[in-house]
Formats: sequence, structure tokens, C-alpha cells
Amino acid sequence: MAEKAVSETVEEVPKSSKAEAVKADASKADDNVIFVGRKPSMAYVLGVITQFNEGKKEVHIKARGKAISRAVDVAEIVRRRFVNDVTVKNIEIGTEERELNDKTKINVSAIEIVLSK
Repeated sequence: MAEKAVSETVEEVPKSSKAEAVKADASKADDNVIFVGRKPSMAYVLGVITQFNEGKKEVHIKARGKAISRAVDVAEIVRRRFVNDVTVKNIEIGTEERELNDKTKINVSAIEIVLSK
């Protein structure tokens, strides 16, 4: 029987994996950010309370467009009903330019509410 030669090859890490690793590092830094969308307000309230219970001193609540009113509701529910020692540290409002699928650009309002313990 003839023995087969085993050749070792070094596999290069694809670029997409490197990008995912960078995104994972960035997500660790943004652990205290809650992005408000279409879910019910209490889902986001639970997320904010969880962040504070994990020892975070600040939680950032971000929203765009129609979800802005829901983000304000989340901040007020957390502050008034669940965690009484939370204060609103900062509120930033602005406009973001978004590009749609048909390459048209629209302006969308955005808000960031920073709650601190």
C-alpha cells in the first residue's frame, strides 16, 4: 500500500469574519444602547431595567421617526414607575439623512435620551 502524503494548508480568515469580529467588539461597547422601534413600549422598558440591573450607570435610548414618541414613553415609564433614582442626563435631537432603495434621500428625525443612575 502506498502512503498518501499529507500536506498542511493554512487557511486564511475571510474578510467577512474579520468584519464580524470588529462588529462584535463594537457591540460590546454599545451594550448600554436601546434602539426603540415597533415593539410595545414595555419590551424596551424591560431592556432598560435589565441594563441598570447589570450595573450600568447610563443607558442610551435611541429612536428615529415615528418611534420617537415611544422612546420618550420608555424613558418616562422607567423613571416614574420602575427605577425611581434614575434621572434624565441628556436629550439630543437631530435629523438624519436616509437613502431609500430608489436612491432618493429623505430626512428623518432622531432622538437620543441618556438616563443615568
